[in-house]
Amino acid sequence: MSISVRPDSLPDVAGDQAQSARLLDWVGMARIALPLRIETGDGDAMTVAASADVGVNLVDPDARGIHMSRLYLHLQDALSSEILGRDSLRRVLQDCIDSQRGLADRVQLTLRYDQLLRRPALASAHSGWKAYPVEIDAVLGPAGLSLTLALSVEYSSTCPASAALSRQLNAARFVAEFPGDPADTSAVHDWLAAPRGLAATPHAQRSRADVRLSLHEGVEAFPVLAIVDALEHALGTPVQTAVKREDEQAFAALNAENLMFCEDAARRVASVLAADPRVTRFDATVSHFESLHAHDAVARVRG
Repeated sequence: MSISVRPDSLPDVAGDQAQSARLLDWVGMARIALPLRIETGDGDAMTVAASADVGVNLVDPDARGIHMSRLYLHLQDALSSEILGRDSLRRVLQDCIDSQRGLADRVQLTLRYDQLLRRPALASAHSGWKAYPVEIDAVLGPAGLSLTLALSVEYSSTCPASAALSRQLNAARFVAEFPGDPADTSAVHDWLAAPRGLAATPHAQRSRADVRLSLHEGVEAFPVLAIVDALEHALGTPVQTAVKREDEQAFAALNAENLMFCEDAARRVASVLAADPRVTRFDATVSHFESLHAHDAVARVRG
């Protein structure tokens, strides 16, 4: 036989007095699954699967716990009905604080999702989708609302030192193949186009730029597409989606035009972020996942 109990008669031990009185900086939940409505960057919107961490401070040292289920229920549908932005986040965060009925005056919400952007091929008429990891950190408290946007961009990096060493070997082989008088143009062309015309190639590797940006208080929408476009343009060699032979050749040419150490890449990223009026502060890390070494080459820059 099942036993039925009225909800209003259920015990709530969270309201008991804490055994050791102390303020707590953050109490909440991590990795909550929820839908998120975001801008696509072209004036449209889409719903994506997201993960959320949400927590509040506990300002009553004698209170045993917060009202955790209220935070969860507030988030479940709040961010799926309207496009994510400063105003919508402020309302959700204020509702989270209000739900605690005096137990908290500060709330922090972290959202993680992949933003799909359609990227055109370099030379052919094709295109393809690429996923960009995005993290948004929103904090509302007595000092107001602060928003931080973090995202990652992958690119190819070809080592300048390796390129110089490869050119030296290529030049030496040319001299060995064509001693004495200069060869005629057609002979040199045929030699360069043959396997013998390439004595060495520089090493290159997939690389990643991770940036974390504090946004100006006047920024309403999260400028994911604009930041991605600016970073990929500055780095010059973003990894591709759809690739035909003409696209691969164009990509090889871009790598030759954009030889870079991790220090070079970090400076390119910093120049973009420092010039963006939407960004008040930035923290950037570039990582070159070496194909020569068993370790990574990393550079960090702030501004």
